Amino acid sequence: MIDFICPVCRKNLADEEKLYRCENGHCFDKSKFGYVNLLQSQKSSAKRHGDDRLMVRARRDFLDSGYYGFLRDYLCEICEKYLPNGGDVLDAGCGECYYSSGLKQDYAEKGKEIFVSGVDISKDALEYASKRRSGIPLAVASLFDLPFADESFDAVLNIFSPEADEEFYRVLKTGGYLIRVIPLENHLLGLKAAIYDKPYLNDVPDTEIKNFACVKTGQVKMNLCLDSNEAILNLFKMTPYYYKTSVEDQQKINNLDYLKTQAEFEIRVYRKEK
Repeated sequence: MIDFICPVCRKNLADEEKLYRCENGHCFDKSKFGYVNLLQSQKSSAKRHGDDRLMVRARRDFLDSGYYGFLRDYLCEICEKYLPNGGDVLDAGCGECYYSSGLKQDYAEKGKEIFVSGVDISKDALEYASKRRSGIPLAVASLFDLPFADESFDAVLNIFSPEADEEFYRVLKTGGYLIRVIPLENHLLGLKAAIYDKPYLNDVPDTEIKNFACVKTGQVKMNLCLDSNEAILNLFKMTPYYYKTSVEDQQKINNLDYLKTQAEFEIRVYRKEK
């Protein structure tokens, strides 16, 4: 298990049950849910950080319904291939820890052990993550200022979260893996067609990353059939589209009871070069 480091002096933080403390006496209380806030808020003028409660709750309910279970299963296969003996993994932008808690469970079912740490900038997300009781240490922190020492992790998971590649490089061991999940061009096109008069395709970023070698790409696709308005609204509200859509367009799916849409992802595995 990898220790958090103090955001003030960069020394290791010792877990003292209800708080974390470094050797210089800096203390950080755990919330009642168990996560610790290591975000240096004075560095940001934002009043709220990360996904809000509406988005987090909708995403939790949608994911726990199993619609993206096929992606989680494939992610577990990838991790077992590149981390056959387990190791230390950072879920960077962990959200509610749907994927990383599934990863821990998958290894445990195979008699293996993997150590996962989770970081997200959203307190709401970490509250829901804590309720999974997966034993994953959780911290509120920016992906661009991770509270970990250099070369700490065997792998970093970067699943639909900001691409803080310089920080990922710093906290990965040489030869460690960055495992990235991105949506493909047609991902959720059916949902967008139900909302917008002219649905648009997603931009897919280039594969190349400085100081990393791409060692594998793989795609997983599924046609989702959502047969309740609750599931449709959860999918909509867990996406950025909800916050960028006019009230008039939002209302188009308020009474929609069936939706068929594509779910298409690419998993890219990178190895940290020297």
